[in-house]
Amino acid sequence: MNNNNNDNKLYWIVGIVVFAFVLIAISLNNNNSDDYTYSDKTFSIISSSENEVLDSAIMKFAKKEKIDIHIEYDDTLKITKRLNQGEKFDAVWLSNSIWMYAVDSSKTSISDTKSTSINPIVFGIKKSKAESLGLTNKTVYTKDIVDAVKNGKLKFSMSNPVTTNSGASGYLGILTTLAGNPEVLTNDMLGNDTLKTKLKDFFSGVERNAGDENFLEDTFIKGDYEAVFTYESSIININKKLEAKNKEILYAVYPVDGVAISDSPIGYIDQKNEKKKEQYDKLVAFLLGDEGQKLLADNGRRTWYGGTTTNADKNVFNPKWGIDTSKYISPLKYPSTAVIKEALMLYQTALRKPVHVVFCLDYSGSMMGEGEKQLRDAMDFILTDRAADELLQFSDEDIVEVIPFSGKYDQVWSAKNSSEMSLLLQNIKDKIPSGATALYPATENALKLLQSENRNKYNTSVIVMTDGEGNIGEFEDLKNTYDRINQDIPIYSIQFASADRSQLERMAELSNGKVFDGTTSLIDAFTEVRGYN
Repeated sequence: MNNNNNDNKLYWIVGIVVFAFVLIAISLNNNNSDDYTYSDKTFSIISSSENEVLDSAIMKFAKKEKIDIHIEYDDTLKITKRLNQGEKFDAVWLSNSIWMYAVDSSKTSISDTKSTSINPIVFGIKKSKAESLGLTNKTVYTKDIVDAVKNGKLKFSMSNPVTTNSGASGYLGILTTLAGNPEVLTNDMLGNDTLKTKLKDFFSGVERNAGDENFLEDTFIKGDYEAVFTYESSIININKKLEAKNKEILYAVYPVDGVAISDSPIGYIDQKNEKKKEQYDKLVAFLLGDEGQKLLADNGRRTWYGGTTTNADKNVFNPKWGIDTSKYISPLKYPSTAVIKEALMLYQTALRKPVHVVFCLDYSGSMMGEGEKQLRDAMDFILTDRAADELLQFSDEDIVEVIPFSGKYDQVWSAKNSSEMSLLLQNIKDKIPSGATALYPATENALKLLQSENRNKYNTSVIVMTDGEGNIGEFEDLKNTYDRINQDIPIYSIQFASADRSQLERMAELSNGKVFDGTTSLIDAFTEVRGYN
């Protein structure tokens, strides 16, 4: 009898402990949960993803001030879209003020904006390459970099201008400089053929196009690239990791005729709640106070008036990396929101380096029904003018191929212009799912299709979509083919339904690629992956 009582007490205590841990987990997850619902009791912030490095410090501040803060991180350009769709938050913290102006004030009223730091967007070039190009010992102009790219002497990686702030702001900076630094950049200027030729020459040097800045950093460190066009803070972060691996560091190059600068503004969204305005003011005071500004500076953001100082921490803003905080950086003037939109459309349709992409689409038996419907809807979105709404449409210079696979992969459908694209889409819609899943053999065949492509003319990639476990073929065969081809061809995978993520992660690791989650929406997943190729 006594033993039973002791056992019951033990079970009761264990139950209490488990329940407590569950409550703690729920509480922690609520701070950054995708399932978060706007609440009057929580101060909610939507923030550009590069600010996530400050998350723990902000949460520490919130705990001290007894403010229940929820922060959701996303890509800057997606944030403007979400706010324009009416999503509710109490504050927005973006990469650049130009995107504040892109928010529809009738949907979201933003006020009391404050710049929290300055982050130039510059070239980081392997030091030996920068020295060989003569970019370390002279005054550098944008034309010097563009000429090096045009002459085939320099290739670089960057984030996609239509999906990221660093890509868009950097592009607008190059565009404005090559246009002669006009007082106001206009739509008419975008039609100048000479300007478009110069911009095409510049983008011809892109060898990796990333859909977000964090992925750009990771791929650069893992890969073998000679330059990157991104935030100064990213170059600092990359160099810290390169030094830790005893790899060659990047040298930061700042053209004197103008540099695009992001000012990391935070703004209050008025939801008619005085308490939240007080909480916002406290948060801003923290970010602009000594502690917050030190945190930003420690992460490579310039926090001094005008962005110049002789007292910067040399362990962060290292002069050996070409970083000179004592020199004034000439900031470029950004155009109006309407011109920015037109410039981004011009990039997508006429300026960017063309792509040769091979889609490997799962038509195994498990895709029958809802799976095949979602796949057809997603490809209908990606391969038609509907993608133009997201500035992700293919152009007539792109090559798109599709390998449908089940237990075999004996078909390849190709399209090299818009008229062929409609036939390609019809083939996708007519295909009937059946059989097993030849995941690895289909992907291997895609690599073989791309191995002879001229990578000076096209950026190449493989996009795989599957809903199950590859049960025909071996990963080692795929790896051997990838190693034999010995080219930088990223494999991007979309996980759908019960797909084996570990198989997809192995292909991503092999190729410096990435796995995307399509379990909620295949259209969203395909839209996201398009930003990476």
